[in-house]
Amino acid sequence: MNMLPDAETPADPKDWLRLAAVVCLVGAGLAAALSMDAGCTVREKGDEAGAEYDPLAYAYANPAVANPEATVPAMCYTKTGGTSNPCWVCHTDSRSPNEQSDRDLQESYSFSEFALTNHWDNVFADWRPAMASITDEQALAYARTDNYTPLRRALEGIKDYPGYRPDLDLGAGFDADGFAMDGSGWRALRYKPFPGAFWPTNGSTDDVFIRLPARFAQDSAGQPSRAVAKLNYAILEAAICADPLVPNHENHLLARSVEPVDEAAGDLDLDRNGTVSGTVTVINGMPARFTGAAAVVALERYKYPEGTEFLHSVRYVDPDAPGMIATHMKELRYSRKVRYLDAWGMQRAYEKEFNEKQEGVLPLFAGGPEVGLVNAFGWQLQGFIEDARGRLRLQTRQEHYFCMGCHSSIGVTVDQTFSFARKLPGKAGWAYQSVSGMHDAPQAGHADPEILTCFRRVRGGDEFRGNDELLARFFPGGVLDEAEVRRAAKGGDKDVAWLLAPSRSRALALNKACMALVREQRLDLGRDAMLAPAVNVHQNITNGSTDLGTAGHVFSDGRLWLDWSR
Repeated sequence: MNMLPDAETPADPKDWLRLAAVVCLVGAGLAAALSMDAGCTVREKGDEAGAEYDPLAYAYANPAVANPEATVPAMCYTKTGGTSNPCWVCHTDSRSPNEQSDRDLQESYSFSEFALTNHWDNVFADWRPAMASITDEQALAYARTDNYTPLRRALEGIKDYPGYRPDLDLGAGFDADGFAMDGSGWRALRYKPFPGAFWPTNGSTDDVFIRLPARFAQDSAGQPSRAVAKLNYAILEAAICADPLVPNHENHLLARSVEPVDEAAGDLDLDRNGTVSGTVTVINGMPARFTGAAAVVALERYKYPEGTEFLHSVRYVDPDAPGMIATHMKELRYSRKVRYLDAWGMQRAYEKEFNEKQEGVLPLFAGGPEVGLVNAFGWQLQGFIEDARGRLRLQTRQEHYFCMGCHSSIGVTVDQTFSFARKLPGKAGWAYQSVSGMHDAPQAGHADPEILTCFRRVRGGDEFRGNDELLARFFPGGVLDEAEVRRAAKGGDKDVAWLLAPSRSRALALNKACMALVREQRLDLGRDAMLAPAVNVHQNITNGSTDLGTAGHVFSDGRLWLDWSR
């Protein structure tokens, strides 16, 4: 059961009161009481082998927030040297309704007093001694162990847990349209990984699923309809993935390739040819509303309807699996849009965050581990992460703070999200994640492929310039081999998988580093699996110039959207 109001009906004030009651239960004593009420036994790190698996206990036993600035990720402490700029992919000139144009953060450090100290100690840790005790066979076996199904089973036995219960049966698979075969309503999507940390060569693989509220898969009579569901997802794709270079007042000029959909199922002229006919594969402009039982829901460019959900798993790297996507999860992340903000509400939320930062107010979020945290823009986020034995457990309140920075207010996001705007157009994008056969499309408005642009601007293959394998492959003698990288562009003989897949030895080493980190259970100090202590990272910051502005190495064109036609 989810304690948040049902997005299908107007929110009952009593629902919000119940949520507020849960939100307030974040103190140590109350959290412990909650866990006892839920049938949990609060246990500390170091349980005996064979002890009952309780995925909630650790979060309830560790309620403190020692680092309120965990919203600032380790990448923001990168030493630029005036020549390396990994900042541009997040901090850029935004597009409405995102009002957080933050390109200035490329040019100057602007940290709170508390954040002047880098609290992500794990990037400086040396995991190599611990890695040496793990064999390749153990690392492979670990990556192939299912820790998702045990989480689902464990939560079934906890009756009073009010948060998200993983309800996607991954084993059942997905049909030809990307819909989950288990009837849960989740839909898989293929997307281009966001630059940097989410590249497999840097240690993680991932997948993403989206689910619209039930009414979006019902016809006007309230009956289930696959045709209507596909129409509404196509309409959402046109709204979220729309070309940012087309201004809002010219929405009628937008064109988005979508999966084949039946206009007649929604009585909509989506291709604007003057008639409601049969199957179309392009939406020209955007309709004013969704269709079927969701026809009462207005459509707004770059905004998801209330009740939209995302499920995102971050995984180990399996060199022998399709897409190198391992069975074993590092994290399971869930988000739900619990409140839709109109234009005034969005502007007010951005103004509030700006004013609080100017006043030195440290981040504070409603909620707690048991229901997740809620940001100012109406998104509820909740996550699970590995315990010392590799099982998935609920994140602590402190660990949840890590999620909130990137999904609150940075310039590049589309309604505080990343993946859907990077979806492959049309039917090709409605399938389980795979970068095989995907070309290195440029960002919208760019002439050159995105990964090539990243390599140029960062002058390395990750934010910390610590990926020696990519440096050796694509920066021979310290000089970027652009012709080699362009082989993955459209029309080339390679693909994104070729660019971003680590060697077998590197994949196993990255798995070992993460296993060593997880065993320590100090994930509040960072969850980046480093093969060696980071060199190009500040341990302490002095606010002021990053030297990128002086060097003319600042960019205002970072975009989530991709130009798949180029």
